[in-house]
Amino acid sequence: MKPLDILAFGAHSDDVEIGMGGTIAKYVKKGARVGICDLTQAELSSNGTVESRKEEARVAAAILGVTTRIQLTLPDRGLYLNDEAMKEIAGVIRTYKPRLIFAPHHQDRHPDHGHAGSLVEEAAFSAGIHKFEDSYKQPAHKISQMYYYMINGHHRPDFVIDISDEMKQKIDSLHAYKSQFVKTESSVETPLVNGYIDFVKMRESMYGREVNKPFAEGFLTKKPLLMDDDLLGG
Repeated sequence: MKPLDILAFGAHSDDVEIGMGGTIAKYVKKGARVGICDLTQAELSSNGTVESRKEEARVAAAILGVTTRIQLTLPDRGLYLNDEAMKEIAGVIRTYKPRLIFAPHHQDRHPDHGHAGSLVEEAAFSAGIHKFEDSYKQPAHKISQMYYYMINGHHRPDFVIDISDEMKQKIDSLHAYKSQFVKTESSVETPLVNGYIDFVKMRESMYGREVNKPFAEGFLTKKPLLMDDDLLGG
């Protein structure tokens, strides 16, 4: 299996699209191999079913052009730091051997998102330890860097990526999740069915304005970014 350049983790399908759908589309255009891993089946979602969410995720992934979408079955609302979950995620990392990993930022109104970020961070560290045994018994793999994207938050980012040319793809990928973002007579009232996509547009517009671009996605990092030849925009 050819290694991935980028592997983005989300607690639920649609998390990655909300936080970094534009960045994924951008790097796919550059020839990068990008994967998405959904940790849970979102079985406790107020709207939609496990089956409908999987189909929506498949459509969204096709819109963004991802190489592969991985579905794990960790418990929805049960993403806590434990050996079983960490071994499962570490196994995915070792199997797909990504250069970069993205996960949800720890500060988010939904506890699963923050827990997902912590779990992936721990698993990525363990995946690089040769004597650590993951669920799939794969050899150790060390990633180059890990970054965090925002879902419900709008924190000040450490860096942004211009997605002006990819914003339509991002929004189209969100519209694929009709069960989550389209309000119907049978919908349960949630923040997602009340103008959530408009919120995402406004946030990405705000980050874009910071760098004189129409739209940008913001990211956080625990390590400083190395600037060398790129300092003058080369």
